[in-house]
Amino acid sequence: MEKIITFEDFTKIDLRIGTIIEVNDFPNARRPAYKLTIDFGDLGLKKSSAQITTLYQKDELLNRQIVAVVNFPKKQIANFMSACLVVGAVKANDVFLLHPEAKVKNGMQVS
Repeated sequence: MEKIITFEDFTKIDLRIGTIIEVNDFPNARRPAYKLTIDFGDLGLKKSSAQITTLYQKDELLNRQIVAVVNFPKKQIANFMSACLVVGAVKANDVFLLHPEAKVKNGMQVS
């Protein structure tokens, strides 16, 4: 187990549902990755870099709902500014995207 956090620490993390509306290759990334544009409804569009190329093809990511942390500061990855962190379960080097069981409103908060 990693470090223990308090419930108050957890409440600082803003997890939201978004829909991937654009997927592009990211050849400048150190490890294979995609550039994603994600629609978070009232929160607007946010971009993210995601190392998910081994399990997901670009066409199967389009219109897929995902879970992401939306309140991290922007992070520069190569020549790209990532504005959110897509959440997934990690096994070895593979990332399995977390997603809602049924379609929900973009921007819905996860708790």
